[in-house]
Amino acid sequence: MSSRAEPNRPSASPVLPAAPKDGGDESTLTVIVAFVANVLIAVAKSVAAALTGSASLVAEAAHSWADAGNEVFLITANRRSRRPADPDHPLGYGREAYVWSLFAALGLFVAGAAVSITHGVQGLIDPEPATDFVIGYVVLAVSFVLEGISFRQSVKQARSEAAATRRDLLDQVLATSDPTLRAVFAEDAAALIGLLLAAAGLAAHQLTGSPIPDAIGSIVIGVLLGVVAIVLVDRNRAFLVGQQVRPETRSGAVKALLALPEVDRVTALRLEFVGPRQVYVVGDVDLAGDEAESHLAVRLRALEARVVQESEMVVGATFSLSAPDEPSLR
Repeated sequence: MSSRAEPNRPSASPVLPAAPKDGGDESTLTVIVAFVANVLIAVAKSVAAALTGSASLVAEAAHSWADAGNEVFLITANRRSRRPADPDHPLGYGREAYVWSLFAALGLFVAGAAVSITHGVQGLIDPEPATDFVIGYVVLAVSFVLEGISFRQSVKQARSEAAATRRDLLDQVLATSDPTLRAVFAEDAAALIGLLLAAAGLAAHQLTGSPIPDAIGSIVIGVLLGVVAIVLVDRNRAFLVGQQVRPETRSGAVKALLALPEVDRVTALRLEFVGPRQVYVVGDVDLAGDEAESHLAVRLRALEARVVQESEMVVGATFSLSAPDEPSLR
């Protein structure tokens, strides 16, 4: 604990930037829009696949049904992760969002990627010609419009959060602590690319009279979905095992703590995500002044309460006293 004179300090600011206003409600809207769009698309694609016999359309139908099922997991993730803290879970249930989003990513891999690749391989082994190509094109066009509406909603939310964190759009999608936003954005982007691939495979089938390009299109769509699923699984895994905030956010938190009049030094600081837009703070600080140990404990508890109160993202904080020989964080 330092006893040096107090320097001129900037006015104190929250330890972390404020969470996007109504971020949880926006995520729920994003998932619901995606669910409605995917159900409509899945029905249309299934009918078109049955009428045309196109392997690419079968792959796209499997993809959309997988996406629709995944949105149920994501809706569950949003609802369960927002339950209030209780004695058994003093930090709340935020990490449930990553569990249910992990199930959604695995569903995309199994029901989307695996089915598409398997059907494509079967199309190569036992090719069947497609018919009624116009129906296929119409359904793909309508699906593209519906997927575009869902994708636009996820982009709108991601762009708003990217502006608040001063990141570019893709960087924000990968870094966000909100797994439902990341899942919908990634699935919709993959869906739009998959629709273009399906259209290309269907057109090649029509032009050449061979179902081989169509079957290859189904395999490529499956590989695309597999890559997206693996990325989503890895991001959810990182948050489940304990993802810390980015270095620039941690540096900002150190700066904000040092701006508090009661803090002289910060020698250790850890900010770990415990849910979407929720972090727990653990740190070692050197308090200003020279007081008895009993007074210091009270001041530390007051500092913890202030940090939680002044930042919507902080659900809890634990501070200990720094040792005199510990180097300060800058």
